[in-house]
Amino acid sequence: MALTIGERVQRFLLVLVPRLLLALFRVVSPGTKRPKHLPPVRNPLLTLSAVQLAEKIRRREITSVEVVQAYIDRIQVVNPLLNALVKDRFPFAIQEAARADKLIEEENGGEEVLRNRFPLLGVPMSVKESFALQGMPNSGGLKSRGKVLASVNAPPVAFLKRAGAIPLGVTNTSELCMWMESSNHLYGITSNPYDLERMCGGSSGGEGSIIGGGASVIGIGSDIGGSIRMPCFFNGIFGHKPSKDVVSNDGQFPSCSGLQNDYSGSGPMCRYAEDLLPLLKIMAGPTADKLSLSEEVDLKKLRFFTVVDDGGSPLTSPVDNQLIQAQKRVAARLEADLGVTVKEVSFPQLKYSFQIWDTFLALPDKDGKPPQPFVELMADGGSVWPIWELIKRIFGRSEHTVASIGLALMESSHSSKPSQFILKQKEELQREMEDLLGTDGVLLYPSHPLLAPKHHHALFTPYNFSYTGILNILGLPVSQCPLGLSKERLPLGVQVVAGKLQDHLTLAVALYLEKAFGGWVDPGVA
Repeated sequence: MALTIGERVQRFLLVLVPRLLLALFRVVSPGTKRPKHLPPVRNPLLTLSAVQLAEKIRRREITSVEVVQAYIDRIQVVNPLLNALVKDRFPFAIQEAARADKLIEEENGGEEVLRNRFPLLGVPMSVKESFALQGMPNSGGLKSRGKVLASVNAPPVAFLKRAGAIPLGVTNTSELCMWMESSNHLYGITSNPYDLERMCGGSSGGEGSIIGGGASVIGIGSDIGGSIRMPCFFNGIFGHKPSKDVVSNDGQFPSCSGLQNDYSGSGPMCRYAEDLLPLLKIMAGPTADKLSLSEEVDLKKLRFFTVVDDGGSPLTSPVDNQLIQAQKRVAARLEADLGVTVKEVSFPQLKYSFQIWDTFLALPDKDGKPPQPFVELMADGGSVWPIWELIKRIFGRSEHTVASIGLALMESSHSSKPSQFILKQKEELQREMEDLLGTDGVLLYPSHPLLAPKHHHALFTPYNFSYTGILNILGLPVSQCPLGLSKERLPLGVQVVAGKLQDHLTLAVALYLEKAFGGWVDPGVA
């Protein structure tokens, strides 16, 4: 659908003004003299998937202590550059690894028994700081919660630990997990392993950065607007936002309120596609039975679709041509390898992606209780006035980020009644998308309109997350897949979407895309 003249003018201004502000920002921002890239991965243990590591540990080809120590060594090299892991538990991890090795040594039932009981025995992992990990900070990036320690494990964390995984520590988030850059005044800002001057995404950005930097093999993130998928895209790794109500969202700060639990998804993040399915199965616990994760997928029997952009929303940036071409290469490769036809489709309602996301996240729950106001979360039991915080921020005196203050100000301007037009757009989009995908359809959609932006630049393009956020509201499963690097040596990628509870389809496509396009690339040799 062509843009009207008014929409073209609005889009021109929305592109021009941020560029002018960015130019001014570059002038007043101090430069950095630190290295731009990470050193390459040198230990071969760091190039194995979690599935491979677990198998080698069970077979006593390597020890868990060796693997955990290798990851600790890598973290100690790269984390001073990334600032991704904000609190470690290395001594405990080494102890747990030694216990895993002893358990394997004493097990008389054989490798199969260990695989069934502890599929991740001895494998290290990282955990997003907003998830409760017993004894570790659980602040959600809020400075006033800097001394809060988790007393229990969040359910998906508990399932992973029960499967034998060993947490190395917790990773950075955006303040209150509601921004697309992982920066806060408690831990600071986290960088992208492919270019330390660029952002790693958010809110699971610490996870994306540490995994993409080769310093963790698997991790756990949460996603209410793209918080798994954007970091995975920017950091060149795999991630999965599950179907609704598959993985528990309990045990996180901040917790969901209103209808937010319907749109939030907790899921796996990893460097290797073969780890996605077993991680999802473990994290889901008994509700994994809702999915057909054991079902064999014949890609040749699937129907494939591609959507090139959001139809020209005046709020979002145009999709970078390198991302457009990467998505076209995926479609061409699918057609050549599988003999399928990838049909280009469009949904006019996608033009209202941000408005739909914003409207539905503000809706009350079934009992009529609205979500907890963002300003209350910022206050953490005290009081916060966004305008005053903005003034304090100008003079460097606020404990809150510009992004959080902006979100609080935007929230105060919300209408008390949702737009009937926007509600209708969502209903139509939901129906058309579900009718199109059914139980055998897969759709390709851009992960983000831009390659990983420079630090703080997302402040000038705040609605670009709509490319991921709209899929939260639709409740569809999405796998984020890397597709090699751009001419700037930054990750390319695509979202792979399927119908509700058809997570096994997107996971199968992720495996295919890894083989076809190479998957994760070591940023040290990129």
